[in-house]
Amino acid sequence: MTERLSVVVMGADEAEAPPGIGALEGRVDLRFAATREALANSIADADAIFAWRANRDLLPHVWGEARRLRWIHSASAGVDGLLFPDLVESGVVLTNARGVFDEAMAEYVIGLLIMFAKGLVGVVDRQGRRDWVHSETERVRGQHLLIVGVGSIGRAIGRAALAMGMQVRGVGRTSRPGDDVFGVVLGAEELVDALGWADAVVDVLPGSPSTRHIFGAATFAAMRPSARFVNVGRGSTVDEAALVDALRSGRIAGAALDVFEQEPLPPESALWDLPGVIVSPHMSGDVTGWKEAGVELFAENLDLFLSDRPLRNVVDKRLGFVPGT
Repeated sequence: MTERLSVVVMGADEAEAPPGIGALEGRVDLRFAATREALANSIADADAIFAWRANRDLLPHVWGEARRLRWIHSASAGVDGLLFPDLVESGVVLTNARGVFDEAMAEYVIGLLIMFAKGLVGVVDRQGRRDWVHSETERVRGQHLLIVGVGSIGRAIGRAALAMGMQVRGVGRTSRPGDDVFGVVLGAEELVDALGWADAVVDVLPGSPSTRHIFGAATFAAMRPSARFVNVGRGSTVDEAALVDALRSGRIAGAALDVFEQEPLPPESALWDLPGVIVSPHMSGDVTGWKEAGVELFAENLDLFLSDRPLRNVVDKRLGFVPGT
């Protein structure tokens, strides 16, 4: 009788198991590891890991115990919480949840852009004070939107923005013509010049050494004073001190931030109280049903893994994302 493959669900115990994961128990030996001790006890003969939560305190510390591990699947689109040198240098395949969050995050970003254009944060604030102040608002149609990061999430945002009548450009690692969403994708070296064109800039970049603090003093200085900055990528891509300075000095008009260098955002952070800033707790893709969709994607990839076929959403571990997206 063939031995069943062993799959460890990392970052969850049986009491908080991902919804629907139990359906896999008849096909694989399924284990749960919410703590470092539990992971150490189960990783030695694990063939695969479903990283339900990427906790830096777990996998690196027990990596040396993994003798059979061949595949790790992240329940998140971002994999910076999983990448560490030993994993990057290993032959273990890493896949992610690309596609699960695209449309939800696009809706979230469009909602933020509408909030800015229509002044809805001020409307709600004045309602709480029973303050009747009439003002004109902006049109979203015709505004210039620059999307930095042209993977599947950035492309979903671009399509939604085009449907709203916005003018859209994208910035990727390298320039390329003939893109069906952005027309021409600009290269990373063109970012600073492109920023001056935009009424709004959306950061959808993954976290990696090459993207760390890509938004800093120089990039904020290149933006229009009337521009807004939205970050739904990774907090590490933004120099928060430079962002606070740009907001306080009026070099940019506002920011909507769903991700931060430190999460939860510390209570003492200036970003909580700065006018023109919207803070949300890393929730832009977390719509009802995302957990079930994430488990379904893992199950589909598990079928491919069990039949020794190529997996979906294979991450380039050195780049930190799925190439060609």
